[in-house]
Amino acid sequence: MGYVVAVCTSPRKGMRKKNIGNCNLLADHGLEGDAHAGPWHRQVSLLALESVQKMRDIGLDVNPGDFAENITTVGINLVDLPIGTKLAIGDDTLGEVTQIGKECHTKCAIYYQAGDCVMPKEGIFIRVLNGGHIKVGDQVRVVH
Repeated sequence: MGYVVAVCTSPRKGMRKKNIGNCNLLADHGLEGDAHAGPWHRQVSLLALESVQKMRDIGLDVNPGDFAENITTVGINLVDLPIGTKLAIGDDTLGEVTQIGKECHTKCAIYYQAGDCVMPKEGIFIRVLNGGHIKVGDQVRVVH
């Protein structure tokens, strides 16, 4: 089990996301008001704070949302979750892992600063099965 440490959105694609603290997660859509939301398989992105820390450890000044992830977690090994795993976030929401990592078609500012980026290897994506309100501090649990 892990916890939500940031809930992040951005109004346009290609920019860092801002931690807004809480948001509505809409079924078969994603985070309300986020540029990446929509009826596709990568509705919501998640990245572990432990992955962000790896980049901090090599000297980058980065924070949750800087890798364009929607939800930053702590205490759950996201990258080892198989596709199809169901994740409960908070009291009402349920998502299903649809993709582990992603191909970066264009290099981001983080890549140019560090020569590497964690999101393509360690970020995961979910499709929202049940919507609801999520917030910093909510539990993230694997549901069998």
